[in-house]
Amino acid sequence: MFRRDFLVAGSVVAASAATFGGGTGAPAPQRRLIVFNSLSLDGYFTDGTPDVNWAHARDDEWQKFTRENAGGDAELIFGRKTYEMMASFWPTPEARERLPEVAASMNRMRKNVFSRSLSDVHWENSRLVKADLAEEVRRLKAQSGPTLLIMGSGEIVSQLTHAGLIDEYQLVFVPLVLGRGRSLFEGVSTRPRLKLTKTRSFQNGHIVAWYSI
Repeated sequence: MFRRDFLVAGSVVAASAATFGGGTGAPAPQRRLIVFNSLSLDGYFTDGTPDVNWAHARDDEWQKFTRENAGGDAELIFGRKTYEMMASFWPTPEARERLPEVAASMNRMRKNVFSRSLSDVHWENSRLVKADLAEEVRRLKAQSGPTLLIMGSGEIVSQLTHAGLIDEYQLVFVPLVLGRGRSLFEGVSTRPRLKLTKTRSFQNGHIVAWYSI
């Protein structure tokens, strides 16, 4: 399956998702919104086709990294395309057999699906949202709960970047030139400046970089 490595790697960020709230009596802090995506060296997160196999090499070091980080918690935010791709794999017997821990985590997490064309969503713990994207995300961030996480969903990333609502970007730079595709930040004109907080390099040439606002 061409998409499986992307689906597995998407679970990497779940380990970074801390659950807020608790019994201290103090007001709960605003939830953080994190983006996880892979980018080619020429800056594209997709080449315009459903095949994202280019983004993830099948080597032991990378697979260990993704497996070790698959046990956290998050509340997911999807656009239609990424949601449909994820929903076509994680609830299946194949996913539960091959990647039981990751599948259990992905199926368990709450999911917010922003789409004007979908009439219903069937994946476990999913809710369809037709409200204004920025307004609804502000509402979600003000609630108690786990960190909010976006995987894929380029149009949502660009809109929420423009609105200044994303707190952290976790980007995987892949040593590959696609030559064509879509930028993750199409339409963003606010020119936000990011702060590099951490990096990790892999023998396959991937570099994971953590940026905060």
